[in-house]
Amino acid sequence: MKIGITFDLRQEYLALGYGEEETAEFDQPQTIDAIQETLQELGYSTVRIGNAQSLMARLLAGERWDLVFNIAEGVHGFGREALVPALLDAYCIPYTFSDPLVLTTTLHKATAKRLVRDLGLPTPDFCVLEGPQDADAMELAYPLFLKPVAEGTGKGITEKSCVSSLQELKEEAARLLEKYSQPVLVESFLPGREFTVGILGTGRNARVLGVMEVVLLGGAEAQVYSYKNKEECEKFVNYRLAGEAEAGEASELALSVWRGLGCRDAGRVDLREGPDGRIQFLEVNPLAGLHPHHSDLPILCKMCNISYKELIQAVMESALSRAGLTRYARGRGEDR
Repeated sequence: MKIGITFDLRQEYLALGYGEEETAEFDQPQTIDAIQETLQELGYSTVRIGNAQSLMARLLAGERWDLVFNIAEGVHGFGREALVPALLDAYCIPYTFSDPLVLTTTLHKATAKRLVRDLGLPTPDFCVLEGPQDADAMELAYPLFLKPVAEGTGKGITEKSCVSSLQELKEEAARLLEKYSQPVLVESFLPGREFTVGILGTGRNARVLGVMEVVLLGGAEAQVYSYKNKEECEKFVNYRLAGEAEAGEASELALSVWRGLGCRDAGRVDLREGPDGRIQFLEVNPLAGLHPHHSDLPILCKMCNISYKELIQAVMESALSRAGLTRYARGRGEDR
């Protein structure tokens, strides 16, 4: 079975003049190496495709694959994560992880929260600022938390993200609007513990693999799982499995979010405790990082005695099952 691999390589974009933070969500060569080597260990034939532009060129040249292992993040717009899956859908080529609808609605955090709220699940009250002037009409009670509406890896999040006055709100909103050129999500700040829940599978077959608490250490940016804290997690973050009571509550909420939004194969749901101790939904990552040692999902898997190979195998089994394929299918264009 021939498996293509789509991805955005961080070094390629740095060489084009993009900045360190702009490329924070893109992958390191070690991640692509680990995925390809693991797929080969599992018995698959692999082809490195690369980013959306490379995919388009190969498709137009007539190249095809039985399935694509997709971790391409995209570069611009609310639909950037959906571009590669949409292209593959157009050519009826199955792929891992979620479809264009899910990837677009979950990248836009306010849209995801509206859907989660409509499902009757707890998430902090929020509003969206399209411009600095919108702050005057906001009716949420302080303290509040601000972040770009469609970024990942903690981009835009610093110690100043938590604000306690209208002046602070306007200053931070203006900074985010100017720097990221997109609306700003404003949420009621949840002061409690932060958790990330790893999930494997799709629909009824989805299951929680574990619940990990994110504990900030001395020297970290306080109260926030920020870009700095994530980039230097070895120095500023301690990860540990949640206790039984918290894990049960978090698992139930995360699985309801995952199934309700239609996420597929594997990913993470991020949660946090409110002032009353109730766990609430923050955001979902249906295209989670897969660096074997640095990304949250593989870290959580290791804590739960799930090897990297077992994680990739579970992703492939879920995707193949959805597509009605078996791992022993011959490559497209071969005799059958």
